[in-house]
Amino acid sequence: MSGLLDGKTLLITGVATPESIAFATAARATALGARVVLTAFPRDFEQARACAATLPGTPPVISLDVTDPDQLASVTQEVRSRVGHLDGVLHAIAFAPREALAAFLGVPSSGIELAFRTSVHSYVALAGMLAELAPEDGGSVVGLDFDADRAWPTYNWMGVCKAGLESANGYLARDLGPRRIRANLVAAGPLATRAASAIPGFDTLVAAWQSAPLAWDITDPGPVADAVCFLFSDMSLAITGEILHVDGGRHAVNS
Repeated sequence: MSGLLDGKTLLITGVATPESIAFATAARATALGARVVLTAFPRDFEQARACAATLPGTPPVISLDVTDPDQLASVTQEVRSRVGHLDGVLHAIAFAPREALAAFLGVPSSGIELAFRTSVHSYVALAGMLAELAPEDGGSVVGLDFDADRAWPTYNWMGVCKAGLESANGYLARDLGPRRIRANLVAAGPLATRAASAIPGFDTLVAAWQSAPLAWDITDPGPVADAVCFLFSDMSLAITGEILHVDGGRHAVNS
């Protein structure tokens, strides 16, 4: 397994803290032989650089607000000039205003639109970047998901955005498949990341995982990172349009 990603060049977005899934993926991918380029939201840039400094070779960090088309275009050119091509992209980007997480009814449309643009459309935008930079033998775009098959006691409009993300994933699989680009999601259980700390009632979600068939550790993003790396690898060449649940089996039980 040590060389699972040998020769792969990957863009890992959303790096902010060492506890993030994005950082865990960057670390695991590097250990598996990949060359990685990191992006961070502008306000997180210095934190992301500190994270990068702990990785072998100190991979480059690029500031990116993926909801800004001009930034996305300039970063596409910067990535091309730095590494030439991309074999894979991790979409680890999501945001909703607090009012869109705390309630479902009565939320201003502006907050819902921001949540959708940041959490769903950005996945499509990054897939478009990969389509520009992938070699002829294709590539893999992977997004981070949360089970959208049910209405959770919290999560609200972010849950709706995740449902949109799942739908978008299928359309990307359809349109990018002829170019040998795969599109898949990893639906993770709740993890104690900075993003999770912004979810009102996060403890309620954690409590729901007490009934997971496999013990679930909210402090360990490693299993999710491993699944992402599998989807980047050539072991997943015939997998697209998939939602891979890495949640201790919680999605399979009703309790």
